[in-house]
Amino acid sequence: MRFVLSLQTSGERMIDLSKLGLEGLDLSFLPPSILGRLSFSPAAPVKPPFPPGRHQLGLSPERDTILVVPEGMDAGRPVRLLVMFHGANGSAEKVLPFFEQHAHQHKFLLLVPQSTFATWDLTIAGNGPDLERLDQALAEITARYEIDRNHFCFCGFSDGASYSLSIGVSNGDWLSHVIALSGGFMNAYKPIGKPLIFIAHSPEDEQLPIDASGRKHVRQLKDAGYEVEYFEFSGRHVIHPHVVEKAVDFFLNRSKSSGH
Repeated sequence: MRFVLSLQTSGERMIDLSKLGLEGLDLSFLPPSILGRLSFSPAAPVKPPFPPGRHQLGLSPERDTILVVPEGMDAGRPVRLLVMFHGANGSAEKVLPFFEQHAHQHKFLLLVPQSTFATWDLTIAGNGPDLERLDQALAEITARYEIDRNHFCFCGFSDGASYSLSIGVSNGDWLSHVIALSGGFMNAYKPIGKPLIFIAHSPEDEQLPIDASGRKHVRQLKDAGYEVEYFEFSGRHVIHPHVVEKAVDFFLNRSKSSGH
């Protein structure tokens, strides 16, 4: 698979550098964050864990990052973490109803960042403030919890799925799982690691045609050696509870080369 760094114009048209004959350009001199690399470094927790419930992390006066901590979670052991990225014009409040119950039932941390603008910075003009705040959020979480590296997942819907895929494969040395629900694109300059990947898409998707997104991404990722679970479902371009259930099961129960 050829991953490329893509630029984007104000008209939201993605420009693939490979089409300009620049696919061999060495961009390693750029700051890692521009290329989608996170800089947080997990260490032994030095702060107390949060009590159960919803918490705003205080990273921004508006559209702050939300953390859901379930009741009865043993903070003395490594904890499972799922990071959920909302879709365009979305918010934490729009996705929490689909995932919060699963976090409480299965005892995993649910981190829900919110884009600075109407959608994620990568979709608008490239990695910037959203990646920076994600870094800060993960640093705060890992200062309070030891993360189970076998259950550390990026998940997203629509533009959030594109963000999850793009940032996920760029940081696959940290992540165990990446989930994309009805995503549109995947941009990564330098993929690292091989997280397990779950992609769900509908042939009836009226916003993001399946052949140019879900099916295409599955082919590319499998050709590049990723383990991919693919689920086609029937329905419009919205979050579907039964698809979320399947994705959460993938996060909790699928391990590399397990076959299930």
